[in-house]
Amino acid sequence: MLNAKTSSGTTFSLGNHYRKENLLSLRNSEKFFCPVCGEAVSLKLGNQRIYHFSHRSGTVCRDIFECETIYHMEGKLQLYQWLRGQQIPAELEYFDHIIGQRPDIMFHYDGNKYALEYQCSPITEEIFIKRTDSYFQQNYIPLWIIGSNHIKAKRSNVFSLSNFHYFFLRETKGRQLILPSYCPEEKQFQILSSILPYSIKNTIANSLHFSIQNAGIEDILTPKWIAHSNFSKWSNENEKSTMYWSLHPSPDQKRFLREIYHHNLNLYLLPPEIGLPVNHSLLIQTPAIIWQTYLYLDALEDKSPNDLINLKEVERNFNDRIKTKEITIRKLPQISGETSFLAVKEYFLQLERLGIVIKRNETTYQLQDRIYIPKSNREKEERRNEFIQKNRTILAKT
Repeated sequence: MLNAKTSSGTTFSLGNHYRKENLLSLRNSEKFFCPVCGEAVSLKLGNQRIYHFSHRSGTVCRDIFECETIYHMEGKLQLYQWLRGQQIPAELEYFDHIIGQRPDIMFHYDGNKYALEYQCSPITEEIFIKRTDSYFQQNYIPLWIIGSNHIKAKRSNVFSLSNFHYFFLRETKGRQLILPSYCPEEKQFQILSSILPYSIKNTIANSLHFSIQNAGIEDILTPKWIAHSNFSKWSNENEKSTMYWSLHPSPDQKRFLREIYHHNLNLYLLPPEIGLPVNHSLLIQTPAIIWQTYLYLDALEDKSPNDLINLKEVERNFNDRIKTKEITIRKLPQISGETSFLAVKEYFLQLERLGIVIKRNETTYQLQDRIYIPKSNREKEERRNEFIQKNRTILAKT
């Protein structure tokens, strides 16, 4: 901990700058207590570690709050001082007695109350959701920032993200979905945006790094940049991933393969219009090529040009696939008010942009041109090249 109570009941914070000799003197003359449980704590002033307060072994409070690493304490101290440097009212390790939670930093900004949690060790889904919900109930805006040492880049703009990483996903004022992280060793933020997962664990994303000295709070809450996805890179990564899991399918993937074979479809000969990147595809844990194939089977396969497609019926079929666990929805505790069907709507907008369907009203599309299913690898490659060129032309006009 970086905060403790003195014998007189006042809060003493190591978040403020103190010389070591002053702290040594204070340690000899003052007793310190945990602001949460009230038990005595020790002031640690080693040369190799950040100054901090520590519970004695065997205390109840020590068991309730996870033990903090030096990486964690350094990070939250830097974030606290960063906020104070911007004249933002902030309190380090504020304990809210109503909900029994202690965010790393509580601060006020732009008329809102924030609970900043700098998380450097895994916690369970239940704990993450409980803390987040409790903050919302007490009118905090939760701001979870993960330690950057958890963000692993596999190659340029390709990251491996687990379900735990996706918990940190938040929506900006401009409705952009971002994943913020911070590294106290390099003293820099990393923001992932335009996150487009092509498998359960792997995603293409844009990454922005900036030092804490050059960053303001708005750079975290609302990054001022928008990047476009690279369809060619998406297509290549998607194809490599599909090739891998088709050789080592899970039970759910085997179920998918059986169904498409029943419809005389070949996984390796699916058209480029199936498996498209859409902005909110991360709301769905199931890979895009699978859930979009299901959409094709349920809504497009039996349709002829000029036939109508009812989105209400599409949604019913989509929800049925979720109930039967053919499609899995990703849990995102900080994203409220968004349903996974938003990704489906975005997919239909993509099909409209490509001239496959025409939007007649908010709930109805009309099929304009059937999706052509390649019959050979050569046809598939030709269709893919044509599609990439068509996509570039469309983007150039927008």
